Amino acid sequence: MADASGEDVQERLKSALWFAIGKMVDDESLRRNMNATPQFIGALTELVWTQIENVAIDLETFSHHAGRTTVTTDDVLLLARRNSDLQFVIKDCVDKLKAAKVREKTRAGKKK
Repeated sequence: MADASGEDVQERLKSALWFAIGKMVDDESLRRNMNATPQFIGALTELVWTQIENVAIDLETFSHHAGRTTVTTDDVLLLARRNSDLQFVIKDCVDKLKAAKVREKTRAGKKK
């Protein structure tokens, strides 16, 4: 089987995004007893795709500026700096994950 080109992968991702957004819009439309056109779903997909591309570029730039090749939670928190509510939610989630990791290490250490 031949390797998929970058454009092919991008098109497959965009199609998956279109499908997911279409499903969300359809669910919400049914719940509200409204209709959404395929053009609306397409336009919303393009908007979300463009936002994802911008976020990816920003995260890569932050990581590169810090001298890293990997995006970290610090980069994500920096990206969310202009939305304090979002930044709080992300920071809270990261803190909970770190605390759970510490608890796991503590439990593993006690079992030995």
